[in-house]
Amino acid sequence: MRRREFISLFGLVATWPLSAGAQATMPVIGYMSGRAPEESKHLTAAFHDGLRESGFVEGKNVAVEYRWAFGQYDRLSSLAADLVSRHVAVLVAVGGDVSAHAAKQATSTIPIVFGGGSDPVMTGLVASLSRPGGNATGFTLLTNQMEPKRLGILRDLVPKAAVIGVLINPNFPPAVSQLGALEKAAQSIGQRMAVFRASNDAQLDASFVSLVQQHVSALLVAGDPYFDTRRDRIVAFAAQHKLPAVYHFREYAIAGGLISYGPSVTDSYRKAGTYTGQILKGTKPGDLPVVQPTKYEFVINLKTAKALGVNIPSGLISFADEVIE
Repeated sequence: MRRREFISLFGLVATWPLSAGAQATMPVIGYMSGRAPEESKHLTAAFHDGLRESGFVEGKNVAVEYRWAFGQYDRLSSLAADLVSRHVAVLVAVGGDVSAHAAKQATSTIPIVFGGGSDPVMTGLVASLSRPGGNATGFTLLTNQMEPKRLGILRDLVPKAAVIGVLINPNFPPAVSQLGALEKAAQSIGQRMAVFRASNDAQLDASFVSLVQQHVSALLVAGDPYFDTRRDRIVAFAAQHKLPAVYHFREYAIAGGLISYGPSVTDSYRKAGTYTGQILKGTKPGDLPVVQPTKYEFVINLKTAKALGVNIPSGLISFADEVIE
């Protein structure tokens, strides 16, 4: 063999294992969500912002495997099992409490960064908020506990509402406590409610028909990841039937919903990215406190109010964090 050919061959052999080894040692994040990718683009971007703050960039020094349930919660267990079988370095489970619990049931060793709307201590995800212990930490939006507050806002907006409709997902585990809190709040103010249940598209369409038939005066959409995946459809229905409605996330008001009241979900996803980066660097998830909301956003869409013929009281406008005109 000629010397030049030998050197070229040696270079090829020496370089190839290094490249393969670099790829093999790149940590992989498993990212699973109860929501859908298109309507969650801003949340995924916020997560990557947090990762970047911790020194990790997808495709450069970390890889990400994505899994989406599209609001169908029975898919989450298999999604979690699949990611665990791939030996991901961190399992990120967002898009609702069901996603977090599916991840927790799938592994007791892989670090988990979760995101949900309920108290994670009460639901058994962590031992405490300040010292979670175990293999899981993350954020809670506590949005499922805020339904009575949203009912109060809607009542202030439509004080003479004969019937307020409540759209709720019976397949969402927090639905029981959501509805119980709403019924108690409605009874305390003498407000009649009509409950409409939907966990898939056929039931959602049927609920729309029933809402019209029962002549509800206003609508409260309970916090739920499935409804988030159908946000545009729900907002369009309310607009078509000139139905004042209140929602749990700012994204609904941006999409044309009348009013939203709830925590900043993008801030929480950014923090989830930061936590994921810290864990990749060696921090134990049990040592990272669960992040709780520090800011609640009250958003009013005045353009929608005008289209609906709804007069927003000046007191509510002055209370708003953001007014869309």
